[in-house]
Amino acid sequence: MKTVKLLLSFALTATLFTSCYREVIVDDFNEPRLNINQILNSYELWYVDINATQGFGETPFLQKAFTISFRNGVVYANNNIVGLGNNGNGFGIDVGEYDAYDMILDVFHDIDGFETFDVYLIDNNTIELYNPYNDTSYFLDGYQRSNFDYDFVFYDNIHYFLQEYEAWEKTYTSTFGAINEFDNENYLQFLAGGNDSEFRSSQDVNISNPNNLYWDYIGIYGVGNIIGNMYLKTLTLDYDYLGNEYFELSVINDGKIELYHPASETIYEFEGRGYIQFLKNTDTKGKTTTVDKKRKFKKDKIENPRVNTRVK
Repeated sequence: MKTVKLLLSFALTATLFTSCYREVIVDDFNEPRLNINQILNSYELWYVDINATQGFGETPFLQKAFTISFRNGVVYANNNIVGLGNNGNGFGIDVGEYDAYDMILDVFHDIDGFETFDVYLIDNNTIELYNPYNDTSYFLDGYQRSNFDYDFVFYDNIHYFLQEYEAWEKTYTSTFGAINEFDNENYLQFLAGGNDSEFRSSQDVNISNPNNLYWDYIGIYGVGNIIGNMYLKTLTLDYDYLGNEYFELSVINDGKIELYHPASETIYEFEGRGYIQFLKNTDTKGKTTTVDKKRKFKKDKIENPRVNTRVK
């Protein structure tokens, strides 16, 4: 996450990541001014607008990525929220190779394998990647690194950020708050599954390896927005019959969060332990071993109106 805040245009934030695209008649682009490589290279970053997806299938590497970049035959992706805007000078990590010709894009992903797409130019900064083998279209919005709102993406996806560490260790408790039950919880873990997912909490003390933690409780958590403040979120931990613990969540840096507990007026700080890089398994290139993660839709999937013109 970049440390400089509020420097980008609010107009960009207001228009970034909307899921409504106006279809352009395909015949208009039978003879495009730009060839496919020029189109792919016209923007440094392509934001994957996951909620604009049409069709009931999934293309794994697109489902994982926040941004995709095409540079000299190499595909780069920002799959993690931690380090967003800094990893790979903003491009993210190398995830595979590509070949582009005749408005067809072939991607050879290091883990997910071969995928092919028909590429449609929707408008001057939006392309559609149609996968004829799962009848699903992904819509990508083009940006340069200089005008891409990394902060907006970071804070709009805080639930993924929480999942990118094996555990969060409590490292600070304010002395001015009232004594409460949450004082006894020393570790938190947020499991993948969307914006309303499973969490674990532990009362263990000074455990260096997250794999050795004993989880005293498993419940459901939710992350919410606070109107008028993009950088402040709500975090609710459902302890079932013990009731909910409600916090105001703010991010100190890529590895530390602050939880303010209004009921007791206590401030807690937690630091991430065991960073999870969503990339691939170890291979001959010496890549990092990781677990899988996919972005979740925030609305129901819809049928894809695109007609498959390829012979399967």
